[in-house]
Amino acid sequence: MESVKEQFDEISKKYDSQRRILIPCYDDFYGIATEWLHFNTTTPKILDLGAGTGIFSQFVLEKYPQAEITLLDFSEQMLTVARERFANLKNVSFQIADMTLFEPQGKYDAVISSLAIHHLSDEGKQELFRKINGILNEGGFFVNAEQVKGSTDYIHSFYTQRRRLRLDNSELSKEAVEASYERNKLDKCASVSEQMRWLQEAGFKEVDCPFKYYIFAVLWGMK
Repeated sequence: MESVKEQFDEISKKYDSQRRILIPCYDDFYGIATEWLHFNTTTPKILDLGAGTGIFSQFVLEKYPQAEITLLDFSEQMLTVARERFANLKNVSFQIADMTLFEPQGKYDAVISSLAIHHLSDEGKQELFRKINGILNEGGFFVNAEQVKGSTDYIHSFYTQRRRLRLDNSELSKEAVEASYERNKLDKCASVSEQMRWLQEAGFKEVDCPFKYYIFAVLWGMK
């Protein structure tokens, strides 16, 4: 994970400006993930794991402006950008920690994550899913806007080819595209079907994949 941290420290200041190109389904990806958070309170307690610069949390705060959100990430540089994004918001806090080692502060109404958990091994993902289930209130949600693997090698190869074709012909500089490919070498993606099964095994009573576009998927579970 130290290699992952180093790469995201390096990209922190450019991270947001590249998102809409690197994620062609950006609005649906984050928008649908946010739709699947629905509470009976205007002040839900939410934990954002691997929060990065706070993109997902920003979508959530547009829907629930009084939500109490903690952004957790092991990259201090990424959280520096997030602090600038949420300057003066007293209902947003920050924690520098590894998402696999953090100590939860009580129970949460939701745990969210985006483009972070795929850096863990399959065993690490399953362990984290169990931990997340354990820190959620009954009826609480886990929403993971994630990068996933194709269901077969053939399908995943097609995803990769399509992504390279799009990025190689995008407005991103050659250096930015190559840096993206280098970050991808650290990915340990799992398929949607595998992760939905792991969520069920972790104790989630309802699971779904309400959105998928090639390698981008929204995974959802309710305790």
